[in-house]
Amino acid sequence: VQLVESGGGLVQPGESLRLSCVASGFTFSSAVMRWYRQAPGKERELVARIIGGGGTTNYADSVKGRFTISRDNAKSTVYLQMNSLKPEDTAVYYCNAFTPFDYWGQGTQVTVSS
Repeated sequence: VQLVESGGGLVQPGESLRLSCVASGFTFSSAVMRWYRQAPGKERELVARIIGGGGTTNYADSVKGRFTISRDNAKSTVYLQMNSLKPEDTAVYYCNAFTPFDYWGQGTQVTVSS
């Protein structure tokens, strides 16, 4: 099983980023896919999740209205579109697959700073 994240970087407040996570080694279309993040000195927190068919999504209150999770089952890829980024969004973002075994990517750094 592999989950490979990409798309992180350094941006200014108010800008956007799109994270991608390409999955392999399991049946992607039936997995619940989730994005977590972990800021320095803080616990890892769930940011967003999307059910296999893509019709049901859930978000942390802190990102509602700014972040959008989506998936392309044909490409075995899950995305996290992040708009109106704030300094408090700075963290390592991790892709997670629940199959119901838990699989994790290596993480991608997102830094929001002026």
